[in-house]
Amino acid sequence: MAPSAIALAETAALAAGLQQALPASLRPLFDGAFLRSWDLYDEFVYRLALGVFQRAGLEAVTREPGTSAEIAARAGFDPACALVPLEWILHQLAARQLLEKTTDAAGARWRRSREPLPALDPDPIREEQAELDRSWLPSYTLAETVARDYVRFLRGEITGEAVLFSPARFRLWIDYFSNAHGLYSVNNRLAAIAVEEWLPSPAPAILELGGGLASAACAVLERLEEGGRLPAIREYRFTELVPAFLRRGQQTLQSRFPRLPALQFALLDVDRGFEGQGVAPGSQSVVFAVNTLHVAHDLAFTLGEILRVLEPGGRLIMSECVRILPGQPLTPEFIFNLMATFRSRRPDAPGQPPAGFLLPTQWKAALEAVGFADVRFLPDVPSWGDRFTRFHVAVIGATRP
Repeated sequence: MAPSAIALAETAALAAGLQQALPASLRPLFDGAFLRSWDLYDEFVYRLALGVFQRAGLEAVTREPGTSAEIAARAGFDPACALVPLEWILHQLAARQLLEKTTDAAGARWRRSREPLPALDPDPIREEQAELDRSWLPSYTLAETVARDYVRFLRGEITGEAVLFSPARFRLWIDYFSNAHGLYSVNNRLAAIAVEEWLPSPAPAILELGGGLASAACAVLERLEEGGRLPAIREYRFTELVPAFLRRGQQTLQSRFPRLPALQFALLDVDRGFEGQGVAPGSQSVVFAVNTLHVAHDLAFTLGEILRVLEPGGRLIMSECVRILPGQPLTPEFIFNLMATFRSRRPDAPGQPPAGFLLPTQWKAALEAVGFADVRFLPDVPSWGDRFTRFHVAVIGATRP
């Protein structure tokens, strides 16, 4: 049996255990081929990160132990932007025994192990992915594009926002934030199932935050359409901060649902008060978001604004990438660690959870701290313990009392 076939068989066995832990509605989303694709993408991004490590001269500067800050200084990196993505790379190499990690009073210290660095070509991984499921390739293209500018970013020669969001790369995001993209679409499909199951009102008003290019909205509205519930929506307000994304999202939704009078469109910044942006207190049955709220500058403030605009019994429903283990590095961070809004929260707001992707316990604590109740997860990842530590997507629901 070929190595790829053996790996697929092993992943299928893991998927069988996961299937038993998932509710029936989610099982079609996470089969053996999906989990194998997850593994392949993890390996592809690791190989890209190893290439960044080598091109940035980090092999030489880690021959003596040092903290992330010390290594960044030796390599000539800009500490204002480089520390978080550098530490992520160091974690990746330590997990594969290419770096030694020790901890003392100063924190984690890293040193190159004595073994030579392997020469790992990402191309064969991409080729195996193409044979297994080509719909995942937008993730590969985006990660590879970002990797080309990574060393310049670490040195402070270019901003992360310029790397990710230059006009020439807009097409990459169209392909990435798409329901035709196998990796990203699972966030939207999972969210759509949760909205259908958790709608608190027979005639809901739904506010979507950070709607991007409308793939999540399409997934939700199509799911409700299949169930015959679309005509009952009294309002679906699609909002986005980036004007180009808002225009594209509006075109997509109006083309896909030309006879849905409930559709409304507006700019909205989740870091500002919602009422001043046209959303009245107590006016919404559901506030819906996919991979948006983890970048809130002041998460407590934003969650408080969401609570305020929900009607009593109204529900926040958000699909998020979640950590299962504390400090666990997740593959999407290779890309999104370049964003300043992803790396840090408001420094003068006490009690903030850390920036970026959160643990389920951190989401629950943050929601309850501002007054939400009935915090729930789909799937119920908090009940899994450490059985499926690499599973990192969940929908989080919470209710305004």
